[in-house]
Amino acid sequence: MSEPKSGSSTDPQHIQHQLTIPEDMAQQRLDQVLANLLPDYSRARLQVWIKKGWIKINQKTWRPRDKVSGGEHIIIDAILEPEQRWHAQPIDLDIIYEDESLLIINKPVGLVVHPAIGNRDSTLVNALLHHAPELDALPRAGIVHRLDKDTSGLLVVARTLATHTSLVSQLQARSIKREYAAIVSGALISGGTIAAPIGRHPIKRKLMAVVHSGKEAITHYHIAERFRAHTLLRVQLETGRTHQIRVHMAHIKHPILGDKTYGGRPRPPKGCSDELREALQQFSRQALHAQRLALQHPAKQTLQAWQAPLPDDIQAILALLREDQTTHGE
Repeated sequence: MSEPKSGSSTDPQHIQHQLTIPEDMAQQRLDQVLANLLPDYSRARLQVWIKKGWIKINQKTWRPRDKVSGGEHIIIDAILEPEQRWHAQPIDLDIIYEDESLLIINKPVGLVVHPAIGNRDSTLVNALLHHAPELDALPRAGIVHRLDKDTSGLLVVARTLATHTSLVSQLQARSIKREYAAIVSGALISGGTIAAPIGRHPIKRKLMAVVHSGKEAITHYHIAERFRAHTLLRVQLETGRTHQIRVHMAHIKHPILGDKTYGGRPRPPKGCSDELREALQQFSRQALHAQRLALQHPAKQTLQAWQAPLPDDIQAILALLREDQTTHGE
């Protein structure tokens, strides 16, 4: 469908693609179709390219809102210019690994990944642009997957267009392995797989939910440690939908500890200590940590993996849960 020829040796910012629009995309807007076919680039960037005439449809220039019929031949010959939407800020980063191709970041709790309404600055993107200004020319500043504001852990960031393209392809092929540590409510007996489509909540539009019309979503989970009324899980994502782990675990009635959006009130074990009860009630974010990340390094062509230790707040609550388990002899 798409034959990218981007990142030539003479000009790495010169973007060239050729593709044919699938028949099943008929009657959709051109910019919407291109955004779906070329997820490396934001819809806003593609709209600019269309208006500049850098995107030809059957050798002609169209408008972003023009409807496709399916089968059109697309030629893209563009220059990857900085999007100039974000600015650099000197924010400390916990860099697990860094080379000329990519960065592995251990994101702390509370750090928003992308600037948006209500969070225009002090985000991971602002920090990355200060550390590596060249990221301004890359789609989404080199970030190919996200973590929620109150989820901690590992994120990979591309430093070149070739790396970005490779990482997006690996995500689409589901070959990037992401493992999370999660404390959930309830004592699970065994691990399992949740295959339930996720989309916008039919009523609460800011939330996600398991809905028949949603996109495919698959989550695998394994028991790492059991407690009286909670379970520590190792969770692997096969797909990467918004809030996927949080929505899926709530869907099977074992919500993430501290998830006020999808989990409801904390559930202390019967007869637990006041210290544990208070800690559970005051745990102010979802107990979810992206602990392990493995991928094919685009430049080295070797499988590489990284790990990030559990943050202090999760370690502290685990210590209390273990103490409770020992005290009650279960």
